[in-house]
Amino acid sequence: MIKSKYFKKDSPTRSILKAISWRVIASSATFVISYVVVKQSTNKSDAEVLRFATAIASVDVIAKLILYYFHERLWTNIYWGKYWSKKAWRKKYRKMHKMIEKVQKSQSDNS
Repeated sequence: MIKSKYFKKDSPTRSILKAISWRVIASSATFVISYVVVKQSTNKSDAEVLRFATAIASVDVIAKLILYYFHERLWTNIYWGKYWSKKAWRKKYRKMHKMIEKVQKSQSDNS
């Protein structure tokens, strides 16, 4: 088991902002799809179709925003798959350290 002290969890605020930004994208798609499907499958006026698509998208926003938030909070407590971040950080650190040594060596050679 990997120790949790190596990882930082997303804050609840970050989870909420991610949920909202995703909902804007996903609900826009739901609205467009609803509009097209209802428009093609019924003889309703544009205003009625618009009202119907808006109702679907509104319910979609509220329900899925709440579901996504709880899903995100659940996954922030699961450490599986997060182990790579420590390895990636270590690799990046070594690469930077080598670059710094190279620069320092070239500066000392020029002196």
